[in-house]
Amino acid sequence: MSIDLLNESGHEVDEAQLVRLIAFDLDRLFVHPDAEVSVVLVDVAAMEQLHVQWMDEPGPTDVLSFPMDELRPGSPERPTPPGLLGDIVLCPEVAQAQAVEAGHPLMAELRLLTTHGLLHLLGFDHAEPAERDEMFGLQDQLLAGFAAHEAGAPGRAG
Repeated sequence: MSIDLLNESGHEVDEAQLVRLIAFDLDRLFVHPDAEVSVVLVDVAAMEQLHVQWMDEPGPTDVLSFPMDELRPGSPERPTPPGLLGDIVLCPEVAQAQAVEAGHPLMAELRLLTTHGLLHLLGFDHAEPAERDEMFGLQDQLLAGFAAHEAGAPGRAG
């Protein structure tokens, strides 16, 4: 699996943890090991520019996803073919404000946003109530599974 992460945000985050999370999520969603995904952490100004340019909405947002090959989750019998999943763009400064509001650490918010962005790359959406239930249910399962996995991994804090 090729997971590239570039932190241009100026915020110190546990980049290795985000890479482990993506690898965990992709494995659980039966995505081919040769799939590629990129993550970029940006500052508020860069996120605002992207948000206006691509979503035609003012102000910064927490996460944007840019799917490439329109890959979908696979199954144990039929993993997703190799390909380019796309890009996830995160804004740690926006995430920090949301983390404070939610009462949890920044990394918890970044894990949530990373998984959320990855699910968007794989075709999930939350525009309709049924879609929202499916996407957020899977998001919760992946985050809980990752937390359990990290807690069981020697030398790693969750």
